Amino acid sequence: MKFGIERLLQDPALRAPLAGQRVALLAHPASVTRDLTHSLDALAALPDVQLTAAFGPQHGLRGDKQDNMVESPDYLDPRLGIPVFSLYGEVRRPTPAMMDSFDVLLVDLQDLGCRIYTFITTLRYVLEAAVQHGKSVWVLDRPNPAGRPVEGLTLREGWESFVGAGPMPMRHGMTMGELGHWFIATLGLRVDYRVIAMEGWQPDAAPGFGWPTERSWVNPSPNAANLSMARAYAGTVMLEGTTLSEGRGTTRPLELFGAPDIDAHRLLHDMQRMAPQWLQGCALRECFFEPTFHKHKGQLCSGVQIHVEDASHYDHQAFKPWRLQALAFKALRLQAPAYPLWRDFAYEYEHDRLAIDLINGGPALREWVDDAKATVADLNAIAEPDEAAWMENRKPFLLY
Repeated sequence: MKFGIERLLQDPALRAPLAGQRVALLAHPASVTRDLTHSLDALAALPDVQLTAAFGPQHGLRGDKQDNMVESPDYLDPRLGIPVFSLYGEVRRPTPAMMDSFDVLLVDLQDLGCRIYTFITTLRYVLEAAVQHGKSVWVLDRPNPAGRPVEGLTLREGWESFVGAGPMPMRHGMTMGELGHWFIATLGLRVDYRVIAMEGWQPDAAPGFGWPTERSWVNPSPNAANLSMARAYAGTVMLEGTTLSEGRGTTRPLELFGAPDIDAHRLLHDMQRMAPQWLQGCALRECFFEPTFHKHKGQLCSGVQIHVEDASHYDHQAFKPWRLQALAFKALRLQAPAYPLWRDFAYEYEHDRLAIDLINGGPALREWVDDAKATVADLNAIAEPDEAAWMENRKPFLLY
C-alpha cells in the first residue's frame, strides 16, 4: 500500500498543480515515507516543489517535547533554511504572517483516531485560516491505526476545546483526509481542499485493522509508542483527567493504569462482575509498575495492563476501550467511594472546567461514574445513540 505522501512523491501528475506555488508542510516525527525519510526532507529533494515554510503541531515538527502543555518555539530549519512555525507555542492558530509564507499547505500528520488527539484540532484551525487568507490545503492521507469502529459520547455544544475539535465521539474511525471533508461540510467552510488518498488501505483487514503492520511504527507523539497504545488510547486517554497514572514514566504509557493506593486485583474482579461484555476483545492483566516521572513518580503502583496485540485474544470489533476505562472508574468508586479520582488542574489551557469533562466533551461520563445508582445500561443509553448517529453522519465522507 501507499500513503498519501508516497503517492505525491512518486507521481508528477499529482504534483502538477503545485507548479509555481509556494508550498508549506505541516508535519511531525511520524511524517515519514516507507524508507523512513522525513516528509520535509523528501519534499525538499524534489526539484518541482518550492518549499517556503514548515509547521509543527503539538510536540514539534521533528519531535522535541515529551509532555502535554510543553510548548515548542519557532525556528529556522538548519538544513533547509526555511522557517518552522510552531502551532503549539505562542499560538494554536496560524497567524497572518505565518499564512503569508505559502500558497498551498500540505498536511501530513499521523493521527490515532481519537477526538482528543490534538492534530485533528490543528487541522480544523488551518482549514479555517485558509478560508480567511485564500490558501489551499492538501491532506496527504495516512491510516487511522484504530480502524473504523466508533465509540464514546459526542462532544456537546459549548464544550469545544483544543482537545475537542467538534461534535464527534471519542473514537471517530476516520482518516485525517476524511475528517477534513467533514470539517468543511460541518463548519460551512469555502476552501480549496484536496486529499491525496492512500492506495490499498484496508481498515478491516487483520492483523492491523487500520495499521499496515508491514510498515515501521514511528511515534506521532512521544507516548504513542506502538499499535497497542493506539488501540487502547480512546479509553486510556481519559486517565489524563484523573489522579491515576496512565503509565507515563514507564515503557508502556497509555496501555496501563494504576495508583499506589488501589487494589487492582479487586478492581478487575468487580469490573468482570459488573459488565463482562465491556471487557471483550482484549486481555487484562494485573500488574505493578513504578513511574520514573509524572504521576506517582517513584512509587509502586498497583494496576492493570490492557493487552491487544495477541491475535488469540484481540477482537477488533468487540474491543471497547472507552467503556473498559469507564468501567474501571466505576469499579474504583465502588471500591472507595471517596477516592479523589478527578484531577483538578489546568488542562490544555482550560482553567474553569474539569479535565475529565473536557476530554469527554461534557460532564456526562463523570456524572455517571459518580452516581452510585447509575448502571451500565444507563451509560449505554446515552452513548449508543451518539455512536449510531455518528456512523450515519460520517458515511458521506468516507474515502475507503
